[in-house]
Amino acid sequence: MVAYTSSFIDRQILTLLVDPIRRDLAISDTQFSLLAGIAFSLFYTLMGLPLARLSDRGSRRMIVLVGVAVWSLMTVACGFAASFWGLFAARIGVGIGEATLSPAAYSLISDYFPPERRARALAVYSMGPYVGAGLALIIGGQVIDMLTAAPPIALPVLSELAPWQTAFVLVGAPGLLIAALFLLVREPPRRGVAKTTQAQQGLGAFMWSRRAALAPLILGFSVFGIAGVSYMAWTPAVLIRLHGWTPGQVGLGYGAILLCLSTPGVLLGGWLSDKLSAKGRTDAPVRVAALTMLASAPFAAIAPFLADTRQMLVMLAIASFGFGMVNGLPAAALQAIAPNQLRAQVTAAYFLIGNLISLGLGPTLVAGLSDGLLGGRIGASLGLVSGTALLLAAGLLAWSLFAFRTSVAKAAVWQEEHP
Repeated sequence: MVAYTSSFIDRQILTLLVDPIRRDLAISDTQFSLLAGIAFSLFYTLMGLPLARLSDRGSRRMIVLVGVAVWSLMTVACGFAASFWGLFAARIGVGIGEATLSPAAYSLISDYFPPERRARALAVYSMGPYVGAGLALIIGGQVIDMLTAAPPIALPVLSELAPWQTAFVLVGAPGLLIAALFLLVREPPRRGVAKTTQAQQGLGAFMWSRRAALAPLILGFSVFGIAGVSYMAWTPAVLIRLHGWTPGQVGLGYGAILLCLSTPGVLLGGWLSDKLSAKGRTDAPVRVAALTMLASAPFAAIAPFLADTRQMLVMLAIASFGFGMVNGLPAAALQAIAPNQLRAQVTAAYFLIGNLISLGLGPTLVAGLSDGLLGGRIGASLGLVSGTALLLAAGLLAWSLFAFRTSVAKAAVWQEEHP
């Protein structure tokens, strides 16, 4: 969870730096959205499968250790970028490093905890994005305000660093200490190894045999990601442009919402899923996610349209709580139907599809709609895209329920091997 938190600090700090990066590098909102989206997500997703294959066969903790070190160094490299393409390349490096984490983490956690406690355990891990984003906004916003008021930092040999460049260096460097912590992590025994033909033949054969459940499940959570990622990427800009906030105010306001509402929302989603599972609802993570998306959609759609700041914050808070409730449930759903030797790879396949859709399309779709059709009204674009995505995602998850229950029943043999 600490590593996941660090990864989102490195990601989220970018959203507070929209205007200075655009100004210094002379780029548009759409180009900035490529830095927030496709530059990170392309290699984050493409490298996920080969790295996950290593996680299913080798030392998961060492793979994560190396990955944390790589993304931390590449975040520091973002601070030395002097052009759009330089920053684009550094963001690719961040994506490659972060591709190691979640597939290995899901597999590790599933071996640490039995099925009836797994949703809560995965929820604790899944708090990382909101803790990281909240800290990035709260602390990062204040640091950026201070750096902006201070003169540029001059380094020997290298040129002066602008405030936004210094911010990248400051948030990236501590990740090297987090990487060292993985020397203390215990690699658990692998449990729930399936002897089925599909699992032995590999990822493709297994996923094809479970396609009726996995196709709408993965697509549904991926479309949900469009709303979640778009909100994380563009809410700071909405508050700065439409409500006149400074980065420091955005950090305190939006960061507090993520920490105080989204984070407990993650835990509540995991708790509800485990509670329903204990009562025999084998489709609990999918059911809880679909209902939460439906309930959150009106608030997510309306919030960015509101000119009254207090009303906007109330709607934003409710929507963010709902986003949090859903965030840990994809992990619980996937681990419920995947055998041990394919857990990391199934996770990586989900991230491949999910991040190409959510990270690749989300921020750019909002920016493109704003630039192309809405005359720069980024708030209206965010509301339209997010509200539509949540409704569509809920429908896809509802479609998957029967097939998901069937897949869980088939997985019962190897899932019950956990002591």
